[in-house]
Amino acid sequence: MANRWTNDLTRGDITPEHLYLSRRQIMAGVAGTALAGLAAPAQAEALQPNSWEDITSYNNFYEFGTGKDDPKRYAKSLTTAPWTVKIDGMVDRPGDYAIEDILSKMTIEERIYRFRCVEAWSMVVPWNGFELADLLDLVGVQDGAKYVAFETLYRPDEMPGQKYALIDWPYVEGLRLDEARHPLTLMATGLYGKPLPNQNGAPLRLVVPWKYGFKSIKSVVRITLTDRKPPTSWNKLLPNEYGFYSNVNPQVDHPRWSQATERVIGGGLFSSKQDTLMFNGYADQVAGLYAGMDLKRNF
Repeated sequence: MANRWTNDLTRGDITPEHLYLSRRQIMAGVAGTALAGLAAPAQAEALQPNSWEDITSYNNFYEFGTGKDDPKRYAKSLTTAPWTVKIDGMVDRPGDYAIEDILSKMTIEERIYRFRCVEAWSMVVPWNGFELADLLDLVGVQDGAKYVAFETLYRPDEMPGQKYALIDWPYVEGLRLDEARHPLTLMATGLYGKPLPNQNGAPLRLVVPWKYGFKSIKSVVRITLTDRKPPTSWNKLLPNEYGFYSNVNPQVDHPRWSQATERVIGGGLFSSKQDTLMFNGYADQVAGLYAGMDLKRNF
């Protein structure tokens, strides 16, 4: 399947791998850090590499607990093979699809994307994956479908954080159909040319680079086409803080974090900030999706 997107970033813009994996350790020392989403854009400066122990000890995947070392302790217990994705709702070919069957029909490519956290920090990540639009074409979207809903694995025996009522498990997310079909919207299967680590959403996660990172749902087991706006986990929990769209917007602050600027991971805790770009720098590609909308009201 043809690549329908042209990258504006190069490998020189990528946040170094050791910095990407240790980002939670870096942020752990920042006062005021609260419920985090995945994140990030921007060009990184070199820091001294952390040890392997440090790199694998800090992450944020609440299905494994809220502690920064919980993914290290528990994510290794996650079974990712076999893996099946249920695709249902308003599709021509619903079913339970083995991930190997999906991947055999997809074009896997590298996408170097800015990735921005609602906590106002950023980096650049090279993902490997395929366009969600290609998967939607494979299953056939029926007339009248308007949204795509996603669901994370629910397996408390392997994901101990799900035993606690922090979130109404399983984690769920959603996109408008035109957002889901946009060439930038990726189903990621790896990063840095390697399979996704368990703590980063193995074996399949969503990546929507013009939205805040928490929209990029991990360990996806169900995709549903629907004509109704689906619920999303953070919006259900804190509707005044997390909207359905969650587009990166420097003019709309989160109650706890200004979104006007961002800290580039790799510049150190006291590095200078840079201005946040509208739609995380992808305005030329995606602004048309929201023509005529009040982006403050529809945050």
